[in-house]
Amino acid sequence: MNAISPGPTRTRIGNEAFERFPEVIDVLAAKTALGRIGEPDDVGLAIAALLGEEGRWITAQSIEVSSGFNL
Repeated sequence: MNAISPGPTRTRIGNEAFERFPEVIDVLAAKTALGRIGEPDDVGLAIAALLGEEGRWITAQSIEVSSGFNL
């Protein structure tokens, strides 16, 4: 079994927290290597790669998809 471990990502999970508390976006974005919070497609592409033919040899891994959050 594999797992995807996302960093701060704009999703509906958390009851629309980024829309309710937009002041945290810049704080979290400043802690990432790319300088932004994640979008659903950032995580979705990693999931698709893991489930697709490209991920056929990846086993028992937790893959961080976080733009280097807190490096």
